[in-house]
Amino acid sequence: MTIAHSVRTGLCAAWLAALIPSIPASVAAAQPAAQPAAQPTPAAVDSGARRDREAFKALLAIVRRDITEAAEAMPAVKYGFAPTVGEFAGVRTFSHEVKHLAATNYILAAAALGRDAPPDAGDEDGPDSVVTKPQHVAYLIGSFDALTRAVDAIGDARVPVRGSPISPLQGTAVTRTGLITESLVHAYDHYGQMVEYLRMNGVIPPASRR
Repeated sequence: MTIAHSVRTGLCAAWLAALIPSIPASVAAAQPAAQPAAQPTPAAVDSGARRDREAFKALLAIVRRDITEAAEAMPAVKYGFAPTVGEFAGVRTFSHEVKHLAATNYILAAAALGRDAPPDAGDEDGPDSVVTKPQHVAYLIGSFDALTRAVDAIGDARVPVRGSPISPLQGTAVTRTGLITESLVHAYDHYGQMVEYLRMNGVIPPASRR
């Protein structure tokens, strides 16, 4: 190393140390340039999986809209409503319909992502802490967010999938798209009950107004 080079290096270190007093000149001179953070490698998804993903996104958007609007349409004072006339003994209240539907979404979405079901989903009944109408709607929306994450994982071999004790799909029959399909079928089944409860209370379901 030449004397001139040593002088230049010392001057640069001294200049940095003057700007940042907490860093010794010897350390400042030795600091390497910062490297950009490594970006995660995107998953390789074949064209068939991409088409499935887009199809499920479209179907989920419809189910999410219709059910969320139905939950929002029922007056808060009617969330405890359950039919009593006719063959309705022991049926769920509107509140329980919403929570059961959402809890099942959470459970099946978790299985489709290879995760444990949320503890507060309970035995498909949802958490006792969900009491008010805004809490019901928020819990429901969160469950559809969970399903959206499961749909986004279609075709991604890095994301595991597991069976769920509430699902008829077990063993080799368990697939991510199968669990998502089950959740959509189940959701629309209970949407039918929600629509009936709305009409029994003089509320036209929003989907019927379009």
